[in-house]
Amino acid sequence: MNTSTLRVGVVGVGARSHLALNAEKGPVSAKIVAACEPSPLARTRVSQRLERDPDSLVLTENLGDFIAADLDIAFVTSPDDTHADITCQLLEAGVAVYLEKPLAITMEGATQVLRTAYETGTKLYVGHNMRHMNVVREMRDIIRSGRIGEVKTIWCRHFVGTGGDFYFKDWHATREHGTGLLLQKAAHDIDVMHWLANSHTNDVVAMGDLMVYNQVTDRADNSHLLMGDWFDNSNWPPLSQKGLNPVIDVEDVSMMLMRMESGVLASYEQCHFAPDYWRNYTVIGTEGRIENFGDGEGGHIKIWDKRVPTYFDLDGAEQVPILGDAGGHSDADQLTVNEFINFVVNDSPTDTSPLGAWYAVAAGILATESLRNGSTPRRVPQLESALIKYFNNNQVG
Repeated sequence: MNTSTLRVGVVGVGARSHLALNAEKGPVSAKIVAACEPSPLARTRVSQRLERDPDSLVLTENLGDFIAADLDIAFVTSPDDTHADITCQLLEAGVAVYLEKPLAITMEGATQVLRTAYETGTKLYVGHNMRHMNVVREMRDIIRSGRIGEVKTIWCRHFVGTGGDFYFKDWHATREHGTGLLLQKAAHDIDVMHWLANSHTNDVVAMGDLMVYNQVTDRADNSHLLMGDWFDNSNWPPLSQKGLNPVIDVEDVSMMLMRMESGVLASYEQCHFAPDYWRNYTVIGTEGRIENFGDGEGGHIKIWDKRVPTYFDLDGAEQVPILGDAGGHSDADQLTVNEFINFVVNDSPTDTSPLGAWYAVAAGILATESLRNGSTPRRVPQLESALIKYFNNNQVG
């Protein structure tokens, strides 16, 4: 590959498309030269989200014309239900792909993406940027140090205080385009729990419901808008929300239980009508436990690694400050894009993993099936051994 200046393309100039701007601040010279966006507002979105004159790049609504722009890498930040098809076409054309999570919204789609990357040899990267968030990396470092012994159980509670604005005013609110929020939203946290446990889910069971946002009668077609256009922190309480999507058929509260291949037991709870926004991970091992309070700059991780003489010890034996991530996603985004580019250019190993992305998607999809079918248990199917070997070997055959 000619690395003098990487030619960068963006598919889907929506809310997450600004992620691609990080490529131009990365470890090698790179320039956004093409965008694929079917919206009639494509030019406006390129100007606002990609911060450049639409006439300065190839702007098309046709993926074939996009591929013809002689691209080195492409960022796929289109709606979730388009991920698999678009990514497979790009991989088949020899364009290395940064795919925004989730990998796909169906098991068939997720597996096809991995198989296409394997068969073509084109590099695939899935943007599970939370593996580069300091709270997650610090917790993993504590676990790896042996401080809490062998991990046995992990619990995650996710309070999505912005849920009504983030997920119930556009296609995210529909099964058709997103399957459910145990996939779209929880894929991050499932992947984190897998990474902390150094394992992946084999068995799931779940329960959930649409409890609040189905009661809101004020609905609107927001298809001409992006999330930033309607987001407003004053939308409180949840039942006072305005302009929700005409169709809402995904759950706004969900709970799932997981048994991992290693035997680790995990749980995940997600609520979209909480007043606050943060993730709380608890990891319990054979010699202690850790728990985060806050998930960005200013928060801290508490460690309990000795017997507590009373029933309640708020402080723990030690508190480790969370440094970095003051900008939320943005700090981890830059690190993740840097890792992608180094992988493409230098074959560098990555902390993220398409295989890990597949396991996260599988757990989320099957948990969604479980909660919609009487909370009946589901087992994650076995992937082909050749795919497992390929992605565990940094995509080297």
